[in-house]
Amino acid sequence: MVWRQLAFVAAIVAPTVVYAGEQPLYEAAPAWVVATRLPDASESGGGPMLYDAQQRIDGATVWSYFDTAVKLDTPEALSQNSNVTLAWLPDKGDLIIHELSIVRNGEVIDALAGGQKFTVLRREQTLEQRELTGILSATLAVEGLRVGDVLRLRMSTTVKDAALGGRAQLSLPLVAQPARVAAANYHLSWRSTDKTQWKLLASGVDAKVGKSGGFSDLSFAVPIAKQPEMPGDAPARYQMPPVIEASTFADWADVSRTMAPLYATDGTIADGSPLAAEVATIEAATDDPLKRAAMALQLVQDKIRYLAVGMDGGNYVPQAPAKTWEVRYGDCKAKTLLLLALLHAMDIEAEPVTAHAGLGDIVASRVPSALAFNHVLVRATIGGETLWLDGTDLGTRLADIRDTPALGYVLPVRAEGADLLKIAMRPPARPYIDLSIDADESTSIDLPSVIDLTMVMRGRFASLLTLASAQLGPKEQRKLTEQFLQSYVGQAQYESLTTTTDAEAGTATIKGRGVFSTGWKRDDRRMERWLSRIPDLLSFAPDRARPAWADIPVATAAPDLAHYRMRIRLPNGGEGYKVEGEGALDGRFAGYGLKRSVTLADGAVTVDETLASSGAEIAAADVPAERDRFATMTARAPRLIAPQDARRRWQLAASDRPSGTQLAAVEAIFAKVAKDADEDNVTPLAGAASFHSGIGDYKAAIADYTRMLAILPSADTYLSRSYARQSVGDVAGALADAEAARKLDPSSSNAIGAVAMLTAEQGDVDKAVAMLDERIAIGGKQRDDYKLGKASLLGEYGDAQTALDVVNAMIEEKPGSPWLLNARCWIKGTREIEVESALKDCTSAMELSDSSASILDSRALAWMRLGRDEDALRDLDAALLQAPDLGSSRLLRAIVLKRMGRIDDANRDLAAARRIAPSLEREYARYGLKP
Repeated sequence: MVWRQLAFVAAIVAPTVVYAGEQPLYEAAPAWVVATRLPDASESGGGPMLYDAQQRIDGATVWSYFDTAVKLDTPEALSQNSNVTLAWLPDKGDLIIHELSIVRNGEVIDALAGGQKFTVLRREQTLEQRELTGILSATLAVEGLRVGDVLRLRMSTTVKDAALGGRAQLSLPLVAQPARVAAANYHLSWRSTDKTQWKLLASGVDAKVGKSGGFSDLSFAVPIAKQPEMPGDAPARYQMPPVIEASTFADWADVSRTMAPLYATDGTIADGSPLAAEVATIEAATDDPLKRAAMALQLVQDKIRYLAVGMDGGNYVPQAPAKTWEVRYGDCKAKTLLLLALLHAMDIEAEPVTAHAGLGDIVASRVPSALAFNHVLVRATIGGETLWLDGTDLGTRLADIRDTPALGYVLPVRAEGADLLKIAMRPPARPYIDLSIDADESTSIDLPSVIDLTMVMRGRFASLLTLASAQLGPKEQRKLTEQFLQSYVGQAQYESLTTTTDAEAGTATIKGRGVFSTGWKRDDRRMERWLSRIPDLLSFAPDRARPAWADIPVATAAPDLAHYRMRIRLPNGGEGYKVEGEGALDGRFAGYGLKRSVTLADGAVTVDETLASSGAEIAAADVPAERDRFATMTARAPRLIAPQDARRRWQLAASDRPSGTQLAAVEAIFAKVAKDADEDNVTPLAGAASFHSGIGDYKAAIADYTRMLAILPSADTYLSRSYARQSVGDVAGALADAEAARKLDPSSSNAIGAVAMLTAEQGDVDKAVAMLDERIAIGGKQRDDYKLGKASLLGEYGDAQTALDVVNAMIEEKPGSPWLLNARCWIKGTREIEVESALKDCTSAMELSDSSASILDSRALAWMRLGRDEDALRDLDAALLQAPDLGSSRLLRAIVLKRMGRIDDANRDLAAARRIAPSLEREYARYGLKP
């Protein structure tokens, strides 16, 4: 609810160092508060009825008063609001309760009159995010609430922060439409003699400014107008949530000067202390100040774990370096002060800089105050170079010391004060991800690729895997590694995976060997493989069509660097393979820099890509050109093209399985990973079964499915084994599996269809038809599927004319369906009835369909029945150009070629058909079609 969210905001609206009590106070509202009338409950609907926010800056103190009311018009609203919970930081101010009341039929009932008090609980809800906030919760279950009541809460917080040197600051999120509140307003006041700055970071707000009794004030109605929508790729300064800010800081230099004493390092490292010994160790190791800075940064990053401490004034006051080293934890402030102390002890020029980790782009537009920042790091100057050193980062080494963080505007903290400066970003010096893959595809382009990969990571990626290797068991660690690799490699099965860490280099390295799905795809009539990863990784489609967005620039990715190399060993020594597109490239597009090379030599193709980003914005005027550049780059991305006679999986023979071949390696890897299958992961067995089916080894596939069913039975697995058993001629076993699938999932149309077809094949056509008629009678979305299944079943095992009657009736309902026309053509061709009209059906179907391979296959059969083998061969050639793995066309072409006396060609097609679909010969024999 809106009012409850704002009550929480009120409790922690600004940091202070006043050591208040740890219990809420119960007092009247201050005299300067202007009371607000509660709207008549009968005139408003349910939900928030009142939201009145009044804030006052009085010297160094900020007082925030809130008056909220909600109508509990439903049982759900009653349940959601019957417990009131408020949160505040006890070391930074007081939580004061002025009123908690129930308004019922115009009567005001004091909910605290019976002596009820808020119960205080300590909570650390962000401990998992490594934060100790010190937040207290005050909670109260309101007694006697009923549906229809109005619950009203009036409360305040006072804040005063000694770290701000007598200055005050506030920032409050504003409620904007379409949020609805019956009555709402905001009021801010401050002493007219104080130089208070305020700013509304929102549009469409009609703020009225005035003076009264020595105080200046401004006020406006809320919810404020709905804020303009912004494109998701706009820079952060365009997407700032609506807030009002105010402070008594004179300017950014004043903020800088105020923070400076907190980061003074004199005397923070005592002679003879453990920290002094660390300084001596670094100084003894090298005279190079750059290397010393890198060693100091590594010490802070690696030896001090991150833990934000916001208690006891900790929002701005950093923990002392000696304390940080003793407890071995600290937040950005503690790590920064420790790093500064180490650098200053070695006479390295360095200063703290405050930053905002998420909204640095908008800092320059905000009111000068410490609230504009939520992070601090070190800016060092060595040899005339500016270095940005962040103690909270991970894995930074000497090679990375010149990398730039994506923080936008930052504020140097200096005794004399400083103004904002913007960090000039550049790509990192080392890749965060460096992936190298050697793939063996030397047997066939249809087989899974056998890969040996090496992935070197640094920074947070490396730290994550290092932590995993230390804290997780082998199985959990492997699962995490596989999930991580999937983002970069895709789904794969690994027979081996190892992770090693290099503390000196700040890296973690994954090495693995396994198989993953081939990247080859059919495009029109050829097989091709994309070599560049860029089309899959990136997109650039800024929407600036709206006039209001026309001048908004596009934000690009933060500084990053990635390197990718892949070498693919090709079949037949690479003969006939060629590369199309733009292989060599060194240019920029859409905010990225890409350097790429592609070579095809010695039976292998190698692609090497380095992708860099710097976080630079793209001006709105440049978007069309960048979009065109990106589209051109994508269209010209290099592709590997296979020759027309490239070896396919249905052409493989026993001679292709010797040790050292791709096929032998795939089989060995699947055999090994399948041993690790369990209830949590049967994917290795599923992959093995798919592979064995793909190469026509259905006996091995049956064994794989059998193991899967023993571990985790499923209808889909039973159906898969059913098909495999049918392929090897075990019709009874196939029927048993189909029935088992139907038992597990009685509604499965695939299972019902399989049981029906196999029952008919066993000779009981009537029973099979009755089974489908039962589902047809039920109706529903799958009724037509069952009708077509019935027609196919009758066309293959039953009365052909009845089959045609079913299809004819369906065509009357859907005369433009190419699939129904093809089904009628097929039935006529297989059963040799009305063959002349079959040609017309298939031709009409082709004219209506975008995919014609199966229709060409049907028409070829009609030509064969008419004795026109040349026409049949032409259609079969065309079908196989579109779908070379169409087993039925392979078998029909073998028959045609044999008739034409081309025995060798016929035998090749017959062998392929038997590997693709072994059961076809048995099926086609029923039609009198034998090779």
